[in-house]
Order: sequence, then C-alpha cells, then structure tokens
Amino acid sequence: MAGQIDGKRVLILATHGFEQSELETPRDRLKAAGAQVDIVSPEQGEIKGWDGKDWGRPVKVDKALGSVKADDYDAIVLPGGQINPDLLRVNQDALKLIKSFFEAGKTVAAICHAPWLLIETGIAKGRKMTSYTSIKQDVVNAGAKWEDSAVVTDNGVITSRNPGDLEAFSNKIIEEIREGRHQRKAA
Repeated sequence: MAGQIDGKRVLILATHGFEQSELETPRDRLKAAGAQVDIVSPEQGEIKGWDGKDWGRPVKVDKALGSVKADDYDAIVLPGGQINPDLLRVNQDALKLIKSFFEAGKTVAAICHAPWLLIETGIAKGRKMTSYTSIKQDVVNAGAKWEDSAVVTDNGVITSRNPGDLEAFSNKIIEEIREGRHQRKAA
C-alpha cells in the first residue's frame, strides 16, 4: 500500500459535524499510500467531528477554503455525517470548489450524506451513485441511478453508503487517483 500514490495531493473538505471515521479513515489510508492530505474548511483552527451520538474529536484545519484551488490537488474527498454536508451545501465557495474538481476530470469522492453536495453542484444527474439510505430519494430525485453497494464509481465520481464501507471507499479513492484524470461531460 505504501507508495501507491506518492506525490499526489488530496483535499478533504469538511466543517463542524463531519462523521469522525469518514474523515479520519480516508485521511489516514491516503497518507499511508503516500499522498499529501490537506483538511480544508470554511472554519479556521479546528473542526469538531460527530462520533456516534455525540461530538467527537477535533481535527486541525490545514488550509482555509478560500485559499485553495483544484489545480493544486489530484482529488477531493467529502466526508458525510448529517451536519457537515448540510452546512457545506449552502456554502457557494465549497460548491464551486467541488465543481471545479469535477470539471477538471479529477477524482471526487463522497460518502454517507455527502452526496448532497453532488446534488447541489449538478454532478449527481445521470450518474450511478450510492449514499446513506435516508438520502436515497434525494439522490434519485436529482436524476442519479442509485445502487445499494458499498462503493459505486462513475467515471471518477466515487460514492459510498456509510462507515461500514470505508475500506472499499478508501481503496477505490487510491485506485482512481492512480488512474489519473477522467474525461467526462461537465455537470
């Protein structure tokens, strides 16, 4: 696993209320595979996760949302939880950043409730996707073809259902980064 994506750069976009394991597991797996991983947020300092039924551990923010661009990264990872993507889907800077990764053909990975962000950006329409079961209808209403699978990939857009899928989700992110850019129509 070490060295699989040496020199690649990955941006994890999150704010308060991210699902703890859905940020930490991909972050740690990507770093172990050789990637540089930056936690990017509209918040400064630290953001606090959600773990089980209560607030989790804080995670250090590496860079401010307004200071990054897709050109500097190979992939974007969007952790779920209910709070985090709900806050980000009304943040125009966050949506523009996500869409810029997609339009550049770079890997876009979203788990749990984070496919809400793919809905808001128009990326979901016409794609094969999965999500947390409670937002399945949102994904379908956005024009996606929803599947009940641990991980679904559609031309570099990766989605997973929940923390139980993190192993498959993380492995697929590494695989897609290794493949490089994807040719796809803009959303």
